[in-house]
Amino acid sequence: MRAVPSFDAFFDANYREVVGLAATLCGRRHVAEELAQEAFVRAYRRWDRIVGFEKPAAWVRRVVVNLAVSSLRRTAAEARALARLRQRRSDVVELTTTDDEFWRAVRALPRRQAQCLALRYYEDRSIDEIADVLAIEEATVRVHLHHGRRALAARLRIEEEDDA
Repeated sequence: MRAVPSFDAFFDANYREVVGLAATLCGRRHVAEELAQEAFVRAYRRWDRIVGFEKPAAWVRRVVVNLAVSSLRRTAAEARALARLRQRRSDVVELTTTDDEFWRAVRALPRRQAQCLALRYYEDRSIDEIADVLAIEEATVRVHLHHGRRALAARLRIEEEDDA
């Protein structure tokens, strides 16, 4: 009959080598430690079953290999997303100080008013387009624009133009 090791003894006997395997696969020590820890947590949760395997250490290593593959895929996807964002960042309009003051005042308005004003004046959307984007009635858009303009005029101390 085979002696059943405790999880602590199993962990102590295998942790260093499992971290080394993970580091070899992913190339970063801190990530390798996280992967190894995750593999051992999974083993701990199922220890009553895994301890009965012929080679429980092989099971943990297989989990680390799978986690490393997932980590590399995730890292590659993140890198692609960041590259796409960097390309878009060049298209972002830089606001002047005056614009910044205006948009700060817009952001201080109630949420729906700010949304309506941003869609109207930043994106140059029509009333019906704003209504579609926000899934509200056109009359509601007009009300939010009206109240938002009045609030902005008061905050920025400017004379309000006609609400045409």
